[in-house]
Amino acid sequence: MDAMDRFKVEIAWSREDDGYIATVPELAGCSAWGKTRAEAADNIRPAIEAWCQAQWAAGNSVPAPPMSF
Repeated sequence: MDAMDRFKVEIAWSREDDGYIATVPELAGCSAWGKTRAEAADNIRPAIEAWCQAQWAAGNSVPAPPMSF
């Protein structure tokens, strides 16, 4: 398991978006959409990676994933 698998991911239905939204509470603004829960879960991994890359490119730090939840 790498660090990307250790972030807590929350998935909820969004009536407004007509799909599921996956968010990562530790990474402000990091989210992904999916037509199904599984699709949202699959889409959050590249979103986490992109979020981290953008933070590093801007010279910002990225919070360490929690050890457990």
